[in-house]
Amino acid sequence: MRLAEFIASASARIIAEWEVFARSCVPAATGMDLEERRDHVAAMLVAIAKDLETPQTEHEQSEKAIGNGDADVGNDTAANAHGTDRAASGFTPMQMVAEFRALRASVLRLWSGAQREVDRTGLDEITRFNEAIDQLLAESTARYVQDVNRVQDLFLGVLGHDLRNPLGAIMMSATAMLAKEGPNWPHVKRAARILSAGTRMDLLVGDLLDFTRARLGGAIPITRKDVDLEATCRQTAEEIGAFHPDSAVRVEVTGELRGQWDGPRIAQALSNLLGNAVAHGAPNAPITVALRGEPDRVEVSVHNQGDPIPEEHQHAIFDPFRQLAPGKSGRSSVGLGLYIVHSIVTAHGGTVDVASTAHGTTFTMRLPR
Repeated sequence: MRLAEFIASASARIIAEWEVFARSCVPAATGMDLEERRDHVAAMLVAIAKDLETPQTEHEQSEKAIGNGDADVGNDTAANAHGTDRAASGFTPMQMVAEFRALRASVLRLWSGAQREVDRTGLDEITRFNEAIDQLLAESTARYVQDVNRVQDLFLGVLGHDLRNPLGAIMMSATAMLAKEGPNWPHVKRAARILSAGTRMDLLVGDLLDFTRARLGGAIPITRKDVDLEATCRQTAEEIGAFHPDSAVRVEVTGELRGQWDGPRIAQALSNLLGNAVAHGAPNAPITVALRGEPDRVEVSVHNQGDPIPEEHQHAIFDPFRQLAPGKSGRSSVGLGLYIVHSIVTAHGGTVDVASTAHGTTFTMRLPR
């Protein structure tokens, strides 16, 4: 009997054996009843049988082998539905793979037991069956990963949002105590330390919220207005200098620097780059912010001296949660600062890159007017 015919006629037996195998691989307390899981397997068996009965050229087989025939993650397929439900039920990746291993083993064991011998046609069918299983696994895993990542991002967004209120209360209380008690208050240093730590935490929470916005919405939202970039950059440099009095920040400007941008977002991106330069730059070496106005864009570069970024790390430095060595303070960040810089610049239709050698490190933002 052809493998496709066997799958169609013996689907109940296949599912029953798969279920026994799957029970040993997948914990029962997953929040999904067995009937629902059987329905998913039945639908995938139908898809496999249909695949086996569809003629396939050598080119189509090679394309399928490298994943070019996989359904889009947004399509309504049995495998995608499987991935969504497993993500919602708390399956781990290993449990996901175990289900497909069980299905593969069940089909091949039962079919081979029903065959007297396997000829060349049967071997070709086994090959195509394995390709079909691998395709379903790839599709299901892609949807599973997408859904799990989305839930994680939503959790981070809710966490960041809910941290803002208690953190704001702490900062307001510290500010009020400092204003009321004055500089001679015995606990002024402690209150100032609380305010400083709260300010740092607020920046980290802001990065976390921007990260989730970028991941969930595809881009950080911006509001364009007429902006004098020189004024924005000088103010940001002054704020960094006040927060880090041991670091000298120089601003150099050339050309016309007005355009349509989101000023606060550009200031945020520059602040992140300057914070990175302060943390990783050479002690007592100045940091240079250079603004150059060109006909259709403005370039903003931040240069610091210090150890170069290893070349093998430069291509991924704007990825989220990428952390290099801790800065001069000995503390490492959560690794979102440069990702947010990239997201802000991209939202403006611009580009950002890094060049790092023994002569120093330069980050350059190119912002269309």
